[in-house]
Amino acid sequence: MRTSLLLLLFCASTIVFAQSEDEKQLKSIYDLALTEGQGYDWLNHLSNQIGGRLSGSVQAELAVDYTKAQLDSLGLDRVWLQPVMVPKWVRGTPEFAFIETKPGLTTNVPICALGGSVATPDGGIKANIVEVKGIEDLEKLGREQIEGKIVFYNRPMEPTLISTFESYSGCVDQRYAGAAEAGKFGAAGVIVRSMTLRLDDYPHTGSMSYGDVAVANRIPAAAISTNGAELLSATLKLNPDIKFYFKQNCKQFDDVQSYNVIGEIRGTTHPNEIMVVGGHLDSWDLGDGSHDDGAGCVQSMEVLRLLKETGYKPKRTLRVVLFMNEENGLRGGNKYAEVARNKNEKHVFALESDSGGFTPRGFSFNCSDENLKHIQQWKGLFEPYLIHMFVKGYSGADIRPLMDQDLVLAGLRPDSQRYFDHHHAENDTFEHVNQRELQLGAATMASLVYLIDKYGTIPNTKIKG
Repeated sequence: MRTSLLLLLFCASTIVFAQSEDEKQLKSIYDLALTEGQGYDWLNHLSNQIGGRLSGSVQAELAVDYTKAQLDSLGLDRVWLQPVMVPKWVRGTPEFAFIETKPGLTTNVPICALGGSVATPDGGIKANIVEVKGIEDLEKLGREQIEGKIVFYNRPMEPTLISTFESYSGCVDQRYAGAAEAGKFGAAGVIVRSMTLRLDDYPHTGSMSYGDVAVANRIPAAAISTNGAELLSATLKLNPDIKFYFKQNCKQFDDVQSYNVIGEIRGTTHPNEIMVVGGHLDSWDLGDGSHDDGAGCVQSMEVLRLLKETGYKPKRTLRVVLFMNEENGLRGGNKYAEVARNKNEKHVFALESDSGGFTPRGFSFNCSDENLKHIQQWKGLFEPYLIHMFVKGYSGADIRPLMDQDLVLAGLRPDSQRYFDHHHAENDTFEHVNQRELQLGAATMASLVYLIDKYGTIPNTKIKG
């Protein structure tokens, strides 16, 4: 009995000591991030000196060179570039559109071509409009009501959903597949309401796909600002015979070579177990991609710097990956996973930041129930920093291709209420990123990486589904 009591007291004291040690380590991470953070300066350069970094562009390659140089300066064990072929789509001259209520009586509205769209004919397209709330409405209308017209997808993001990402998921199909589906009914083109909850004059671009539609049969697709969509819908109700005109000059070129940018600190005791943290280096060409996803890139770089500067020696190999081509192809994420499989690399954890540089709230995990319970034991360590969310959910597009391995996938979850105000739009710019919020996110990521590295994950509990 006495032996058991002593053992119990020893275990309790060990847990208290470990808790105290972990509290000190997290505090040192947060203190360093908030007083000597470098991520904001890195983002300033990416945003204001380089700008929008669409895959295949000169700016994307400048970003590769810049971030590699910054990682080289951190004194990591290894920094390298991983080649990947990426698509090259160019927007061309600015798009133009108007609503015509009578011949010669027009009102201009803001639009932008969707990424991957074909151009309009040189003279543009002018046609009657048919408004729908989603792809499912096309079948109800049939070819006789759609052929030769411009389909106007006007399903807004659902405002009652607190998670704006859930709201986004509920209507993004009209942007991604709307042109391919409308083309089957003979539509001349498509206009899609921008994916944002705010009423403003910024059209939001984003990727779209024609699927297996032959190039000759593809129709042009553009996004219209939410204010423009409201005006178009209201005008159409008053006069169903109005016409809509739009012109865009985008073009798809052959694939070009680009790179994932990778840096690592080699583990001291389990170097063959790899932990990844990353974001995507490419962005859309509207704005400068500060929130999507310059913020995630610099936060991921900061994770390795913060751990190194606080004197932590990781047991496992920590790797930062700045993925190329998440926005319009996911080539970087797929290439990284392919190379990892070919080299028989063992990944045990991957964390992605691709939800903006806003105030961190916690993490969503794509992992087994056993690993989620294991991680949730650390919630108390994060409470002083107002981090409360440790839930099952989506992790990130670029790390998802690693899912076939026995590992835990995680996504940083910042406050999402303002994210879609800027997502894929001209106002995704540096002045909308708050330095303190950005650095809090980096510290939160570094703290989770530290705890995962120190205590490990539960092996042989693969993700279900």
